[in-house]
Amino acid sequence: MERFRHDLHAWLDEHRDELAPDYERPGTLDQHMAQMQRVKSILHAAGWMRYGWPERVGGLGGSPMLRTELGAALAGRDITDPGLFSLIEVLAPTVIDFAPQALAAEMVPRLLSGEEMWCQGFSEPGTGSDLASIHCRATPDGDPATAEQWIINGQKVWTSLAQYSDRCVLLTRTGSPESRHRGITAFFVDMNTPGITVAPLEMINGEHEFAEVFFDDVVVPADRMLGSLHGGWAIAMSILPFERSSCFWQRIAYLYRRLQRLVDVGRDDDRTAEVVGNAFVQLHMLRSRSRVTQHRLASGETLGAETSIDKVLVATAEQSTYDAALRLLPEAIALDDSVAGELWRSEYLYSRAATIYGGTAEVQRNIIARRLLDLGADE
Repeated sequence: MERFRHDLHAWLDEHRDELAPDYERPGTLDQHMAQMQRVKSILHAAGWMRYGWPERVGGLGGSPMLRTELGAALAGRDITDPGLFSLIEVLAPTVIDFAPQALAAEMVPRLLSGEEMWCQGFSEPGTGSDLASIHCRATPDGDPATAEQWIINGQKVWTSLAQYSDRCVLLTRTGSPESRHRGITAFFVDMNTPGITVAPLEMINGEHEFAEVFFDDVVVPADRMLGSLHGGWAIAMSILPFERSSCFWQRIAYLYRRLQRLVDVGRDDDRTAEVVGNAFVQLHMLRSRSRVTQHRLASGETLGAETSIDKVLVATAEQSTYDAALRLLPEAIALDDSVAGELWRSEYLYSRAATIYGGTAEVQRNIIARRLLDLGADE
C-alpha cells in the first residue's frame, strides 16, 4: 500500500496541470460533472482507475483499499468532487456481484473510464426512509418465469445525478405491497429508454444534484434483472453498506483539507482552537472508524448494520467542520459574494443534509440500537 500511495502521488504531481479543473471554484454542477468524467478517463488510460477492481470487469485486481486511496488523493487535491466520485463505490461493486457476468464485464469499464455515469433509483415520494414500502412496479410481459421483458411504472425521487446518467440501478415492486422487502426486484435500466422522464430538483444551495424520475410503461429486458426475482432486497443491502462506508474515505480527505483552510484563515485565539479542535476530534474518530471498515471490506467480510456507525460519524464530522466554518467565517458564509465566500456558503448549506441523505441519523441510531445493541425488536 505504501508503494502504491507513493507512486500515485508522484504521478498526480507529475500530471497536476493536466488534471486540474479548467474553471474557478466553486464552479457549476455541469462543470464538476465534466471535470470528473474527464479525470476518470485520464486515470483509466493510465491504469489508476483499474486498481482494486476484479480482472473480470477490466480491472487490475488488488485490494479495494487501492480504490479508496485513489479517491482520497483526488479529493485531497481538489481534483474531483468527493460526493460525485463516491457513486462509483456505491454502484459498481453491486453490479459486479449481481449482474450477469457478461453484462458487468461490458458496463463497469464504461463507468470507470468516464464514458458513462450511473444513478441509484431507491427513494420514492411518501416512503421516507422505509425502503421496503416502495411502490414503483415492474410487471412481467407474460409469465414471470419466462417473460422476456418487464414493464415499469412509478416514480423515484432524490435520485442523485439522474439527469447525467446513462444507467440506473432501480428497485421495483414485483410482489404485493404486503410482501415488503420479500417482493422487491432490482433492474439495471438504460436511462434513454422511452417512457423515462427526469425532472431535476433545486436544493437549498441552488444546485440540482437530485432529481425526480418518472417511469411510464418503460420496457426493460429480462436479462437486465439484477439478482433473482423478488431478490432485490439483497441488492439494496449490498449497496447501503458501501454507501455508508467505503465512499466516506475520500470525503474525510476533503473535510481535512477544508479544516486546514479554517486554520489558515482563522485567528490564533481560543475560539479558533475550540471550534477547530472539536471538528478535528470528530474527523479523527471518523477516520479511525472508517479505516477499520476499509480493512474489513478488503478482507472479504460482508458489511452490514455496523456501517450505520460510520454513517452517524461522517454526518457528525461534516456538520462539525462547517459549524466551525460558520463560527470563524460568519461574514463569508452569510454575506461574501467572492469565490471563496460562495464556496463556503454552498458547502455549509449542503452539510445540513448530512444527517438526512443515505439514511437519516435517526434511522441509523435506530439500527445501531436494535441490531447492534439489542435494545428492542427490529420491525
